[in-house]
Order: sequence, then structure tokens, then C-alpha cells
Amino acid sequence: MRSLCNFVGASALLSSSAAFAADEPQTLTPMSDDIHAPVFELQGPAGEPQRLLDHRGKPVILNFWATWCPPCRAEMPSMQRAHETVTDEGISVIAVNVGEDAETIAGFLSETDIDFPIPMDVDSEVVQRYPVKGLPTTFVIDPDGRLVYSATGEREWDDPALLDQVRALRTVR
Repeated sequence: MRSLCNFVGASALLSSSAAFAADEPQTLTPMSDDIHAPVFELQGPAGEPQRLLDHRGKPVILNFWATWCPPCRAEMPSMQRAHETVTDEGISVIAVNVGEDAETIAGFLSETDIDFPIPMDVDSEVVQRYPVKGLPTTFVIDPDGRLVYSATGEREWDDPALLDQVRALRTVR
């Protein structure tokens, strides 16, 4: 059984379970509206600037997560494998941490092998501009900056079927 960590209000985050069966297929939900991804400029855990606009022109897998969220932590290794698989194909993976400080994130990163961008949304302002109802939530952004797909809850991001949907966006403009 997979679980989802719910996002409630401006900064309160609660953990709850959702009905995700372990054998459920990996899916992405098409976004119905022509919504442009809200741009952001945040800092990474080492103070480096992280800008969504730096990835314009290529597909982006944009994840919102927190270290206290078990499904968020569980999907990070597959996000790293996805990053390793698609980075040379012109696809970016970004995981925005919601509501935590650099020390907390650095502690998590010292336990894991993650080398894709981890911007920090310390005050939860960025996550509130996206249609996020729980953590983890991931959006796939097309090269023109539109939200094309969403996924709420844990996924295996290195699943070839998921990555093929993202790859298909490289040629659609």
C-alpha cells in the first residue's frame, strides 16, 4: 500500500494514507488546461540559485517533496536513476523541498546519492502557486513551460513508460 503526505493550508503538512495499490501501473495524469508553470527562483541547500527558467526549452520533471514524508523519501532513488537516464537527453529533474531548512535537507542528502537540483521552498510560497494537494506531487512541464502531466503520490520515476511520456515532449512544440 502506497501512501501520500497531505499538504494542508499555507504551511501545515500532515501525513495520511491513500489508496495506492503496490501493483498499480505507473501513470501520469494529463493536465486539462493550458497552464504555464509558475516560475521561481529559490536557493539550493548550499546557497546556489535554482531557477525554473534555466530549464526552459526542454521537458522538466518537477517534484514537490519533504524529508519527513515517507513516500517522498522512497521515490528519491528512482528520481536519481531517472535523472541519470534522461539528463543527456535534454530532460531536467528538479525536486523542490517544501518548508524545510538547509540543515534538514543536507542531513537527508548526506544519507542519499542525489545530484539533481533541490531548490528549497522554505516559506512554501512556490508550492502554493501550483495545484498541489499532497506530497509528493510531481508535474511534467513541456519545453514551452506548460504543465502537461501531474502525478500525486509515489512513483518509480525510472519506469520506462513514464520516461517515454516525458521524452515524447521533446518533439512536441
